[in-house]
Amino acid sequence: MKHALRPSQYAVLIAIMLTASVGDSLLSRGMGQVGHVDLHHLGLLWHALFNPFVDAGIVLLIGFFACYTTALSWADLTFVMPATAFGYVVIALLGRFWLHEQMSLSRWAGIFLIVCAVGFVAGGPSKTEHPELDQMDAGAGR
Repeated sequence: MKHALRPSQYAVLIAIMLTASVGDSLLSRGMGQVGHVDLHHLGLLWHALFNPFVDAGIVLLIGFFACYTTALSWADLTFVMPATAFGYVVIALLGRFWLHEQMSLSRWAGIFLIVCAVGFVAGGPSKTEHPELDQMDAGAGR
């Protein structure tokens, strides 16, 4: 199966992977600094709003959502999902080496299985290519 993507579409897929993984990692680091938030400590949410790691994570996750919805406008979900699956690998690496989290062998195996499963699904038939929409887009620029 061959997908004919423009460089800008590849850039969106890469942005999905990076903004999700780095945004989640920043959010985790910031909330780790804020502390445990529950119904009895809701005031800590106010502190979280002024934590630079939380703020940067929120901005990146908003960027992720924008890129994700953009990609879903021109591709099938099963085509876009591998970008987020490879983001799991980046999250695991950031968690292990930047956040110093302990990663058990079973977690690594789970991440490996998720990436393999998403790759298997993505290898199936796709409706990502829409020649009739491409013709409409070409006519819209006139």
